[in-house]
Amino acid sequence: MDPRPTLLVIAHGSRDPRHAATVSALCARVRALRPGLRVEVGYLDFNAPRVPRLLERLSAEAAGGRGVREVVALPLLLTRAFHAKSDIPAVLREAAVRLPLLSIRQATVLGPSPLLTAALERRLAQAGVRPGDPRPTGVVLASAGSSDPEAGAVLAETAREWRRTAGWCAVRPAFASASLPRTADAVRELRAEGVERVAVAPYVIAPGFLPDRIAAGAREAGADVLAPVLGDAPEMARLLLRRYDDAAADRARGDRTALSA
Repeated sequence: MDPRPTLLVIAHGSRDPRHAATVSALCARVRALRPGLRVEVGYLDFNAPRVPRLLERLSAEAAGGRGVREVVALPLLLTRAFHAKSDIPAVLREAAVRLPLLSIRQATVLGPSPLLTAALERRLAQAGVRPGDPRPTGVVLASAGSSDPEAGAVLAETAREWRRTAGWCAVRPAFASASLPRTADAVRELRAEGVERVAVAPYVIAPGFLPDRIAAGAREAGADVLAPVLGDAPEMARLLLRRYDDAAADRARGDRTALSA
């Protein structure tokens, strides 16, 4: 039996089939980087399998001696907002009570991380824009949005740090929902400040309703460049494994943050 905990990637889910396809592609890249590691995907909504049902299956396998009793549950989220702070822990706590054979540990969210900005730069390069290009470029860092002030503060700090390290003439955070400014407004603000070229970098993992809203705002305001979503960028797969390894190391040190004994 493999002694390594199973990696359970927890995605939000979407009615848009591109969402699940992108999550599957990202997890396939993770498996390719770490052969032999069991990587499962569970969803909070819209897609199957839902997280509780998947954990039930893992528990049944463990009871039959066919699986691993330890699970690292990794939220496929860029910031600590409602899903990471509330509903994912609630789902995992409930499962830990019902399924005592499983030891479930929640890993931290993906951001902030230099690997995320590296993935953003990869996607911008695919769209024809690179840090250090002679033509001055301002970037709109466009996220899905959250009413949680911590998430907004992290995005603002990410924008400031990315401008400092990459040399963009400006980096402005924007939001598809919950907070302001919207993507189109941020593009127009940069234009009004005389920025010669404006690129929109979606700070989202998979396509769906809110990423489509980001793209529509970029087109509406006449952005010069719209990068693809982060998706299955190699940096994203490496980041998932980094968060998994951190959580597994905490468990090896006897950290008591696991959701079950």
